[in-house]
Amino acid sequence: MGNDRSLPVLRGLSGGVLAGLGLCLSGPWWMVPALALLWSVVRSPLAAALWAAVAVAISHRWLIALHPLTWLGVPAPLSLPIALLVWLACAMAAALLVLGWSLLARWLPGRCGIRQALVLSLIWALSETLLARGPLFWIGVGGSVLPGDRWFAGLACWFGAAGLATIQLLLGWWLWQLWVALRVEGEQRWRLLRWGVLALVLTHGLGALALAGTSDRSIAGTEPAVSVALWQPAIPTREKFSERRQAELPLRLRQAMDRSQQKGAELLIAPEGTLPLKFKDAESGGLPLISGGFRWVDGQQRSSLLLLEPGIAGTSGSIDKHRLVPLGEWMPSFPALAGLSAVGGLHPGEASRLWRWGGAPAAVAICYEISNGTALARAVSDGAQWILAAANLDPYPRLLQRQFLALAQLRSLETARPLLSVANTGPTAQIADSGVVQAELPAMRSGLLQTRLEPLRFSTPYVVWREWPLWLLLLTALTVLIGARPGSGLLPARTRPRKTPPPGQE
Repeated sequence: MGNDRSLPVLRGLSGGVLAGLGLCLSGPWWMVPALALLWSVVRSPLAAALWAAVAVAISHRWLIALHPLTWLGVPAPLSLPIALLVWLACAMAAALLVLGWSLLARWLPGRCGIRQALVLSLIWALSETLLARGPLFWIGVGGSVLPGDRWFAGLACWFGAAGLATIQLLLGWWLWQLWVALRVEGEQRWRLLRWGVLALVLTHGLGALALAGTSDRSIAGTEPAVSVALWQPAIPTREKFSERRQAELPLRLRQAMDRSQQKGAELLIAPEGTLPLKFKDAESGGLPLISGGFRWVDGQQRSSLLLLEPGIAGTSGSIDKHRLVPLGEWMPSFPALAGLSAVGGLHPGEASRLWRWGGAPAAVAICYEISNGTALARAVSDGAQWILAAANLDPYPRLLQRQFLALAQLRSLETARPLLSVANTGPTAQIADSGVVQAELPAMRSGLLQTRLEPLRFSTPYVVWREWPLWLLLLTALTVLIGARPGSGLLPARTRPRKTPPPGQE
């Protein structure tokens, strides 16, 4: 059976399915078995690549909702093929990355002992944080924990998403080694079982303690609490730039402001891209407004969050989107792709996510900047007392909303900051500094969510150190691994059985 070449392929396929479900439904009980199957094919690059391709194809299937693309100027016959191509391209990119990871596993000494497993797990986890700074990464192993396992996710305040990914990968390695050891007589399997159970108890126990300490560690911010209304317009993106919608939106905005004032709100927040391109300052009304819109800087158009205050001409403050969405906001410099951007091509703003807008300083994530925990932690380190996540996730289905909300909860846990999420079709929600969703509007429907924002000041270990301890651990583990004898680890290196020569040929 061990010589059956189809087994690695089946393991890679099965693991990819489980990983895809884990990224959709959340919870280590999906992801850890999936990673165990990945470790079983770690030295089979093609099977490992299949694992990644299937996982991303399942978890990122919302990309197919790009179709129809006719509103972007794409001819109708090409719309579905392009949407499918984008979806498959993401799956293939993941496959290539994991294939390279598998080749690295074959090159490193250790034959998948604990030292090699630690090095490979850290490389994977830290790679997710680096990829989150680029244009293509969305959600990975580190973001798959919530909302399924809050106790485990509590460790995020210490190690961030990279730490959660590292631990899950190591648990997956342990589960695979335990499966292998079940076929081995002796103390070895019991030792593995004891160590694994101890690791599960410690990770969940320490995570629960971190969550329990949230109320004790919270320190009031420098600004008083404020009553905030979050507006979910639910305007279809494919209709947003039509003349009818452009003319209708200021009236709907005025109505949202009036209802917010009646409920005692002191601030109204609207999602990414809410304001029309030719929005008039006079339309801002009698309530301070933070809303997604557009502005021009040195002849460059940018997607931004804008602050408009009553009685003040122009915007009182702004922060520009840094991480632009391919196709929708940013296009490569290819003549064939010219003119396909939804808003005519945008330029990125500054990398810093800290916004000093006049109230309590905020760490801002516009759209899928929510996947970059490092940038938000840096903003909190620089003084942010709450997190604002503004997005427009239409026309994508609720699967993407669930992933966005899970990442928002993780960002809150990492930084011990309350988070307000406002989106065109959802999720529009209030998240406590413990990562708990306190209130949420129904998805896909227009509405107002009345919340109370209480800014906080507290530096979690992750805010202070971010991924530097993990980088140091990787360097140390890699040094030890290269200097160690091959085959060291909890399980001995496999050796081929010696063939007994025929009599007379010894």
